[in-house]
Amino acid sequence: MLTAVRPKSREIKRIEREGDRLLFYSDHGVLALEPKSDSIVRVLYTVQEHFSGKEKPGVVRKETCGDWSYTELKETVELSLKSIKVSVKKESGAVSFFKTCGTGNAQLLFKERDKDPKDFEEFETFRLAGVEQKTRTIDTADGKKQVLEDPLKVSTGKSYHIRFNFELKDEALYGLGQQEKGFASLRGRTIYVHQGNRKIAMPMFVSTAGYGILTDTYSPLIFNDNENGTYIYTEADQELDYYFMAGSMNEVIRGYRFLTGKAALLPKWSLGYVQSQERYETQEEILATVKKSRDLGIGMDCLVLDWISWPDNEWGQKSYDASRFPDPKGMIDKMHDDHVHFMISIWPTMAGNTDNHKEFKERDLFLPASTCYDPFKKEARELYFDQLKRTHFSYGTDAWWCDSSEPFTPEWNHLMRVEESKLYNEYCSEAGLRMEYEYSNAFPLYHAMGIYENQRKAQDEAAAGAAEQVTEKRVCNLTRSAYTGQQRYGTIMWSGDTDASWDTLKDQVAIGLHFSASGIPYWTNDIGAFFVKRGMFWYWDGKYDDTVDNNGYSELYTRWYQYAAFLPVFRAHGTDCRRELWNFKGEFYDALLKTNKLRYSLIPYIYSEVGKVWLNDNSLIRWLAFDFTSDKNTWDITDQFMFGESIMVCPVVDAMYYGEDGKLIETAKTRKVYFPEGCDWYDFYTCRKYTGGTAEEIEVPLDTILLFVKDGSIIPVTEPALSTEEQTGDIEYRRFGNVTAPYEMYTDAGDGYAYERGEYIIKDIR
Repeated sequence: MLTAVRPKSREIKRIEREGDRLLFYSDHGVLALEPKSDSIVRVLYTVQEHFSGKEKPGVVRKETCGDWSYTELKETVELSLKSIKVSVKKESGAVSFFKTCGTGNAQLLFKERDKDPKDFEEFETFRLAGVEQKTRTIDTADGKKQVLEDPLKVSTGKSYHIRFNFELKDEALYGLGQQEKGFASLRGRTIYVHQGNRKIAMPMFVSTAGYGILTDTYSPLIFNDNENGTYIYTEADQELDYYFMAGSMNEVIRGYRFLTGKAALLPKWSLGYVQSQERYETQEEILATVKKSRDLGIGMDCLVLDWISWPDNEWGQKSYDASRFPDPKGMIDKMHDDHVHFMISIWPTMAGNTDNHKEFKERDLFLPASTCYDPFKKEARELYFDQLKRTHFSYGTDAWWCDSSEPFTPEWNHLMRVEESKLYNEYCSEAGLRMEYEYSNAFPLYHAMGIYENQRKAQDEAAAGAAEQVTEKRVCNLTRSAYTGQQRYGTIMWSGDTDASWDTLKDQVAIGLHFSASGIPYWTNDIGAFFVKRGMFWYWDGKYDDTVDNNGYSELYTRWYQYAAFLPVFRAHGTDCRRELWNFKGEFYDALLKTNKLRYSLIPYIYSEVGKVWLNDNSLIRWLAFDFTSDKNTWDITDQFMFGESIMVCPVVDAMYYGEDGKLIETAKTRKVYFPEGCDWYDFYTCRKYTGGTAEEIEVPLDTILLFVKDGSIIPVTEPALSTEEQTGDIEYRRFGNVTAPYEMYTDAGDGYAYERGEYIIKDIR
């Protein structure tokens, strides 16, 4: 007969306080509780003798909180802080968190599963051997990719698959980055948290029950909540490491920033309209687009040059094709004269025949079997920006588009869409062989770190050596992926290469809110979707082969444009058809221009709210449940959201006028709006009052997006202009409701880093 081998006991046998850590020892492993504030506690668990001490770049808060005590009871050990109590079961080491109330009672917020709360499984990790590897280069809509064939691997040691089991109550969860499909709560789902073209991995969620969990891992992970259990599974770690943050969901976001750093403030111009498409091919075309926009009275603050600015067959080279861009500095200077900023697409990969590639190869600064540089090495990050400084930055480029910041996207190598679990395993295999397995979700974090730190260093050095004052530019980096702490680096994320349909537009609203709930504030998408037509591959799945000649697509684009006007960054982009406003005719053009002017009229409000993202650790876009948690009707609303402190946005996400074939349809020109309870609401345009806790069908003409303002709010507005730099008119303060309505108006220089030195103004408007 088989013999049962008993597992190691998890019973706590010894407890000791070591500085500001409380340690629990069992035969199975070591548990540490490390308070970081009166409402945040770090939980560490290892089955080794010691914690690893490995670099964890996302969390920068090293200080601990020493104002706590603990009590040993018969069955538990209780650590008491000002706001919460942490209880550890002696029998299993399971940890529970309670909110302490003034009455002496405690409310359970979150608990690990009593039985086997933390599971570890050791495995061997591998990386590509330092020998010539057999690869093939393929062309995809996501750029050129090196695909491994029969990889030669070497062992790099041991790691652990870790499963952290817990129990949930009647609560909704939001976060874990960006998925491809839109839904409300994470409850009842399996979420694969890894990087992808249309996915952004973030290891944090928040709960309507009054807490959040940040798992400090840099490997892929899985969240699961179904009949197989409720847990987080991390792919490769030396120890379990997570932070429990108590408070409302808005307070949890502040806790996340307390741990991982403040969100750098974007330049004011980045909040105006950003014009992009795949792609502008010449200097002449770019300048003509700027001129026509201004001639037609279309507000625009930035124009973007997408890929292949480089000479033919020199993929990723950080220089221009002189035949198409004979005077890049002169081009950018002319744009600046017209108050338009310039962003350029740059890639982490460099073709083997380029000068950029040769420099990296000489210093052995590529990831294995790849033309992608290795941002995990400080030297590589410095060289990457040094190459930018010699060309693009010296020409006056204002912003970067760090495309393909998850350079390994195996899902785009498939003709059809494959299962999520298969994509997860393919990503782990592909990325884990080229990067250290335990850091295989962290490429975008290190990539953004290099851009931010080295641009600021270059500007500081230029200022130190200059006889006159040097204009300082805030780092502005549009990039497709992110990870813990990336808000520190001036990054804006977007939802990847989407396809055009009403279902996609619906999904975008929810996935953007989940991303914002993960702690990083700046997010946008491709207005009208990247792919408009239907192609052979699964991802090229637009519904409109005749693009702007189809009234159905023009309606979709118009509604998408209206929605995107209330995202942190307002940006058009895509392939298959031109994206300038004048390509849309008649009523559609009029509606687009009206929305463009609406965005510019609200720039004083938007910039003030963005200032408070930095100053107060706010979120610019939020689920309604963040501000109205006690109203459970808000928990599952996916097509309304808060924009700043006061405005509720209700975009249209269904066709009302035209079908996919472009023919007129008969349907109601209304949408249902729910008004959260707790306050009254006012129509932004008419000031009509609506009672909180009610719902109503409201008419939505083609040229209108529904906006409602909380009772007691002040909204600063101004006259629209052709750019934010040209908005010099008076600010009008509009009060909604009859109650006293103070508003803190944030202003600063709009660019540069003087705001970090306290050079900003908070005007108290009453």
